[in-house]
Amino acid sequence: MRVIFNEEMKAVATNLEQMAELVSRAMNDAGNALVNEDLDAAQTVIDRDADLDALEANTIDQCLVLLARQNPVATDLREVVATMRLAATFERMGDLTSHIAQIARRTWPDSAISEESRETIVEMIDFLKELSGRLTTMISKRDVKMAESIISGDDKLDKLHEKIFELVESKDWSGTRRQLIDIVLLSRFIERIGDHCVAAARQVVFIVSGFDPTKKPEPDKDTVVS
Repeated sequence: MRVIFNEEMKAVATNLEQMAELVSRAMNDAGNALVNEDLDAAQTVIDRDADLDALEANTIDQCLVLLARQNPVATDLREVVATMRLAATFERMGDLTSHIAQIARRTWPDSAISEESRETIVEMIDFLKELSGRLTTMISKRDVKMAESIISGDDKLDKLHEKIFELVESKDWSGTRRQLIDIVLLSRFIERIGDHCVAAARQVVFIVSGFDPTKKPEPDKDTVVS
């Protein structure tokens, strides 16, 4: 039974790595579509979203079969449950990259980015591309250090997102209402992709160590707090 479980988990892990690769490409292509007014890149992201949806459904089905037939416990159960969460996270990230690509496609051949916001949006996209490389390494190698670096770096996107809000509310904003809506949405989509990267990183930490990094360790009852 153990051999069967290990083989089935390998198949699930392969699906998850494929999802991570697809998401990584989508993050890069969506960024290129937005910054460079690349219509082909935008359409590629939109078209490939269905592949992510199919992989998510297949991965979750495989995990449910494992839970039903193999009755995993301890570390095995942790990995199966975390894998289901990761699959759902990647599917949502795919949706968000598709939203970015759809805005880029709708505004083409013009840019969806106003001149005032370009520097900040480009900085957000550059950070997203950096995250995409870390994501695939983290998933394929179950790299906890990489996961921790993703978690600790989340503040950067949050601050850039806040900067966009400050811009559109300032007197310096000269873009149209449509551009304002697009920029706020784009910034929000990028920031949410970053949040999902953090969620994925936390699941990897959970798989490897069993520790949920969203929670602080309970203090030792024998420890005297001064």
